Amino acid sequence: MVPDDLMIWWQNFAANQDFQLNPDREFVKKIAEAVLVNEKNTGLKLCPCRLRDGTRSGDLALICPCNFKAQPNYKAMGHCWCGLYQKIS
Repeated sequence: MVPDDLMIWWQNFAANQDFQLNPDREFVKKIAEAVLVNEKNTGLKLCPCRLRDGTRSGDLALICPCNFKAQPNYKAMGHCWCGLYQKIS
């Protein structure tokens, strides 16, 4: 998978939801590149903005896109931890 493929997948994931993919394409591409590096190193598409605890169960919670809508940052700030997804205003 290349960053553009992941970005398309993320865009499709956000379709018809109450959130959107960050419109800053260069920012999203950097996140995609980092997620793919994590996948190469760990076998999982892990969020590059959150620290792993090294356990399989802990790391599974960090698979991108994570369960960001349940996170305090999303509720308070209107975007996931890294800013990949944001509430639609």
